Amino acid sequence: MRVEIWSDIACPWCYVGKARFEKALEAFPHRGQVEVVHRSFELDPGRDKGDVQPVIKMLTKKYGMSEAQAKAGEENLGTQAAAEGLEYRTRDRDHGNTFDMHRLLHLAKAQGKQDRLIQLFYKANFAEERSVFSEGDERLVELAVAAGLEADDARKVLADPKAYADDVRADEREAAELGANGVPFFVLDRKFGVSGAQPVEVFTQALTQAWGERPPLTLIEDDGAEACGPDGCAVPQQH
Repeated sequence: MRVEIWSDIACPWCYVGKARFEKALEAFPHRGQVEVVHRSFELDPGRDKGDVQPVIKMLTKKYGMSEAQAKAGEENLGTQAAAEGLEYRTRDRDHGNTFDMHRLLHLAKAQGKQDRLIQLFYKANFAEERSVFSEGDERLVELAVAAGLEADDARKVLADPKAYADDVRADEREAAELGANGVPFFVLDRKFGVSGAQPVEVFTQALTQAWGERPPLTLIEDDGAEACGPDGCAVPQQH
C-alpha cells in the first residue's frame, strides 16, 4: 500500500501531522508493506527567495491577526508538538520560500533518503536556532549531507533553478486535482484522503480501512509451470 503525503517545510501542522501518522504506522500490523512518499506543496509559492521575515510578523500580515494572537497560536503549536515528543521554538523563528528544499527532497527521493531529509528540514526549521532560510544554500547542503546525500549533488541542484522544478510543480498540480487546498494532506492508495494533522486514532482507522479494501490478487497460473517453494525447486523432467 502506498501513502502519499503532501506537505510544506514551513507548515507546523505538517511537522505535527507527520509525527502522529508515524505513530499510527508504527503500530499498524502491515507497516512493512506500506510505502510512504512525500509530495511537494508550497504554502507561499509567490514569495521571493530573499524575502525572509519573522514568523510572528508574517502571521499578522498574512492572516490579519494581532501580534498577541500570533504569539498565542505559536504557544499552542508548541504544546501540540511537545505532546508528540517534538521540539518546537515558539519564538524567533523565521519564514521564507521553500521551493529549493522541495527540489532537494526530490533529489533525496531518487536516492531513497527522502523521509530522512524532510525530518531534518522540519527539525531545523521548527526546533533549531539556525535558519533554513537566511543562511544561504550551504545550510541546505549541510542538512542534505546529514541525510546521506553527496554535497556536490545537492550544490548542483541548488545551482540549477530548473533541477527538479518540474517535479515540484507536478506534485502541486496533482494536489490541486485531488482537491487539496491545504496541508498536510494524506492519500492512501489513491482511494482515501485524510486532511490535516488528525489524531493518531484517525490515521489508524484510515490505514486499516485502506488496507482492508485493497482488491484481492487474481492469480493466473499454469499447473505445469516449474517453480520454487519451501520444499525446494521443481526439477524439470525429460520427456
